Amino acid sequence: MSDDKEYLKTNNPSEETDEKENKDQYEKICFMCRRPESKAGKMIDLPNDIHICTDCMQRSFDTMNNSNINYDELMRNMPNISMIDLSSLQNQIPNRQKVKKKQEAPKEKVAPKVFDIKSIPAPHKIKASLDEYVIGQEKAKKVMSVAVYNHYKRVFADVNDDVEIEKSNMLMIGPTGSGKTYLVKTLARLLDVPLAITDATSLTEAGYIGDDIESVVSKLLAAADNDVERAEHGIIFIDEIDKIAKKKNTNQRDVSGEAVQQGMLKLLEGSEIEVPVGANSKNAMVPLTTVNTKNILFICGGAFPDLEEIIKERLNKTASIGFQADLKDKYDHDNTLLEKVTVDDIKKFGMIPEFLGRLPIIFTLTGLNRDMLVEILKEPKNAILKQYQKLLALDEVKLEFEDGALEAIADMALEKHTGARALRAILEEYMLDIMYEIPKDDSIGEVIITKEYIEHTGGPRILLRGQEMPMLEAK
Repeated sequence: MSDDKEYLKTNNPSEETDEKENKDQYEKICFMCRRPESKAGKMIDLPNDIHICTDCMQRSFDTMNNSNINYDELMRNMPNISMIDLSSLQNQIPNRQKVKKKQEAPKEKVAPKVFDIKSIPAPHKIKASLDEYVIGQEKAKKVMSVAVYNHYKRVFADVNDDVEIEKSNMLMIGPTGSGKTYLVKTLARLLDVPLAITDATSLTEAGYIGDDIESVVSKLLAAADNDVERAEHGIIFIDEIDKIAKKKNTNQRDVSGEAVQQGMLKLLEGSEIEVPVGANSKNAMVPLTTVNTKNILFICGGAFPDLEEIIKERLNKTASIGFQADLKDKYDHDNTLLEKVTVDDIKKFGMIPEFLGRLPIIFTLTGLNRDMLVEILKEPKNAILKQYQKLLALDEVKLEFEDGALEAIADMALEKHTGARALRAILEEYMLDIMYEIPKDDSIGEVIITKEYIEHTGGPRILLRGQEMPMLEAK
């Protein structure tokens, strides 16, 4: 019978080809942990169509090395022992338990963009591009434009002379929702350089549960499609940097505070870092590559809560006795207080001097006021209102907002104290019923959101197609 099968295979090659193509449609599955190749990573192929992932293989080696069994003695005392018959394990995992491979569309070969000193846009062009997406924060946009321009000039500058330009790493301080992350994302998109955004809250000292400090570089390498040369010209944005400040209680081990700041010094300065390719943590079975952080631009950002209290305390100390003394509550309602920050204030907050010394450019973002929130709603290229207008335009319905409605939304956002993030949440709440009801009626041509609708004293104005008179007036 087996001879007949061999005969059929030999004389019917198309059947064998179909069987091979059918196998190629499915992902390889680890024989031990049953994870597909897309989850477990590269598989080790054994005879008879058996695959084992690198994690299970490493775990097996570790178990054998750590056990007290002497395998040489075992083989001598049991001369008739034979290795496992792998053919008996064949086809243990049926196709119905396998994951089909994702069909990727054929990609057109595009020549990689050459990024050199001639292609760096001038600071005024960088700021003009940022203006299209980010409302306000004029000082922050100006500082970032100049810093980025100088950084990439430094990267491509001639190093033959004795003048070596220092890195222009940045520290941005601003309240939540003021646009720190959005500024960096927009900047990286405009420059077309790889960007890694990471959170400092998960970073811990080496040997403790959490992300190692080098993981921020491995994320940048992944963003650059494992192209080391491209990654070395990228940008790393470390958010929530204020969360690694020194702990006030010195009795406990500070594994995610000062220790992380100390470990990041070599990254910010520029050094050769060994990082795993395609993984966040170092593993014996994952290849390592070396990335030089000398030309990587680091931007750190944080809200720094209670920093205003430190600034206020310092300013109140200047004159507190006599007829010329300032009132203690003079700075309580000062919206520009954060702009008066100094390096000493940030040191008092808990950042070590060596860390701040490697972030020479420190600037602040202002909190958003009512007018800025109204502009954020309608002015940027991808403004929230424009997104809703596009969604309703797909149903051939025009959407308009009255100025009074926008001001009412901005007032509600200010009460939430979460900056521009509050705008989306408020609009989602008010647009829910409209987005639900509009597709029901094909006769609706235009919807006007009124101030009364936002304040719950009336409804939106709805106009029928081809009619100028409203179907439903706000009460």
